[in-house]
Amino acid sequence: MTTRVGSATDPRSRVDGLGWVSRAVFPDERVNLTVGGGAPPGHRAVARYAVVPSVARARFLVPLGAPAAGAASLLAYNALRPPKVRALRAVLGGLARLGAVGLAPFPTLTVSVPAGAVAAELLLTERLAAELGGTPLLAACGVRPPDPNVKPTLQLFSADGRPRGYAKIGWNDATRALVTAEAAALRALGAVAGVADHPTPPRLLTETTWAGQVVAVIEPLPPAVRGVPVDDAPRIAALLAVARRGGPADPPRTLAGSTFLSRLAGQADRAAAAGESGARAVAAVAALARRHGDTAVEFGHWHGDWVPWNLGQHDGGLVAWDWEHSAADVPVGFDLAHDAFQRALVLRGESAAVAASAVDTYLDRHGGRLGLGAAQRRLVADAYLVEMWLRTWRLADAGAGWNAALHPALLDVIEKRHSG
Repeated sequence: MTTRVGSATDPRSRVDGLGWVSRAVFPDERVNLTVGGGAPPGHRAVARYAVVPSVARARFLVPLGAPAAGAASLLAYNALRPPKVRALRAVLGGLARLGAVGLAPFPTLTVSVPAGAVAAELLLTERLAAELGGTPLLAACGVRPPDPNVKPTLQLFSADGRPRGYAKIGWNDATRALVTAEAAALRALGAVAGVADHPTPPRLLTETTWAGQVVAVIEPLPPAVRGVPVDDAPRIAALLAVARRGGPADPPRTLAGSTFLSRLAGQADRAAAAGESGARAVAAVAALARRHGDTAVEFGHWHGDWVPWNLGQHDGGLVAWDWEHSAADVPVGFDLAHDAFQRALVLRGESAAVAASAVDTYLDRHGGRLGLGAAQRRLVADAYLVEMWLRTWRLADAGAGWNAALHPALLDVIEKRHSG
């Protein structure tokens, strides 16, 4: 009898990370998932995965049947990972080279479809293989706790272990918007290929909708890419190239009357209609306009998540990935502010208030090299913090839930800055 979603033997019935990932990757109930068994009568097995290290503590789904691909799924880009993670993956990668024998201690997840069914109609990996030229692909997937703000990502490999792409799956309103935004950004960034100082972005290989999801397949990073140090000095030339898309500087414009300020006001109004915190955002945007409306600043693009862990070095140049928050028409300097804020918040575990102070310090230290005077630096810092709270609201409104590190603490910080 076919195992259905919701039965005790189907991992999609679980409430943990394995359940969340398996529901996203295998949403069609005609697909049978079995842990520790084979295909049921009337079905044919189409893929098998080692569940590492166990069903209860799953962290990786490693493809079986092609040892080179299984090993590559654990060893590719290992230089970008922290030392402890790198060491663990190196051990597992060695086991994967031995194929099913090496990974035998781990449970096996068998994926099967009804006999006679067209696999490309039921399985995302088969669909993507067809879109990427027809070469068969194997997929690996990391497993982490369910998070409405996180996208399950498939690492795609050919049987010989060559990386073919990263498939990001937008499965709810929040993540669908992020996947769509990154796909649009990567399409536009194709025009800056080879521009001096601009970091190299990966190419968008394909974007598709499938089973109610939005899926973007991103080009693999260069195999020899190395991460930048977490204390890396700001790459000012690269930040300016991103802001200006490799072109000349735009003339400064005042904040008042800018499309940027209008966008902030519109989003704050929508937030106010959705809940009382939005009324505080409306007040914050109004205070921003009063305080900085007459200040002129250059507007341009930003990466949107410019942090050391989204940057790498390759062949003497800079590589940048994860462009899902990229946008146009923001004050130049937002990426510098974001770098400081996230290093404090994420790397050092500081509060939103301390992270905001880090933005001021970083802009005072490095903003002059972006052409920012004292008034422009204050505008960039205050506007960035409002932008960050509105991003937090957008994600929450789309179903991702509130980021407890930023809400309501960031609104408190913004109000205190405007009252000072």
